[in-house]
Amino acid sequence: MRLDAITALVTGGASGLGAATAAAFADVGAKVVITDLPGSPGADTAAELGPGVSFVPADITDEDSLRAPLEAAAQSGNLRAVVHCAGRGGDRLRVLDKEGNPAGLESYRQVLEVNLIGSYNVLRLGAAAMAGNTVEDGDRGAIVLTASAAAFEGQIGQTSYASSKGGVHAMTLVAARDLASWAIRVNTIAPGTFDTPMLARLREDIRQSIAETIPHPRRLGHAADYADLALTLVRNSYINGETVRLDGALRMAPR
Repeated sequence: MRLDAITALVTGGASGLGAATAAAFADVGAKVVITDLPGSPGADTAAELGPGVSFVPADITDEDSLRAPLEAAAQSGNLRAVVHCAGRGGDRLRVLDKEGNPAGLESYRQVLEVNLIGSYNVLRLGAAAMAGNTVEDGDRGAIVLTASAAAFEGQIGQTSYASSKGGVHAMTLVAARDLASWAIRVNTIAPGTFDTPMLARLREDIRQSIAETIPHPRRLGHAADYADLALTLVRNSYINGETVRLDGALRMAPR
């Protein structure tokens, strides 16, 4: 797929992985629509990235809300890529606390609502927006979802997060097979330990100790690493139905 001739929609595009992905698409000449929550700095991010990037606020869990950025991307012409970066962290709750009380069910529901239901909402509406495209280079479009290394080795306290990201991984191959008749590819990136705003708040010695657990390269992941892989998954027409770990060979310990 020629990236300089397409429009891409990037969810969670106001910051972090999403902003880096939007920048990477813009750098190769694609038009980009970023979406994020109304209170996010999405408009500022779009302005910083240049005239080919626009911001349309939305809640990924809300069907009506999510239609607005998809329609904006379709109107800008040739929507061929959706990269779904929006999500949330887990609740860090153990199944039972120290007194033997069960974790709250509502907290679990909230994590799944954003990370799993939200991913499916982006997948289905993104695919519907691409379904009317002509087939070019074998594709009508490509969708990239975001899981996590926790989908495979969730740590203690990550039951909700690992469940939600494991669901995204499980969804990937099925969705790719489902949408094959529409010539729409689906892949997923499973990041490991990335240099996120949350980690940026930690002391430098703690950040370094986390980096030391990664076999090679012995550093935290950069948002640009994610963006580079996202563009590759969109560009390469033979990658389909894959969850690609992006973690420097890290395998998470129990805690």
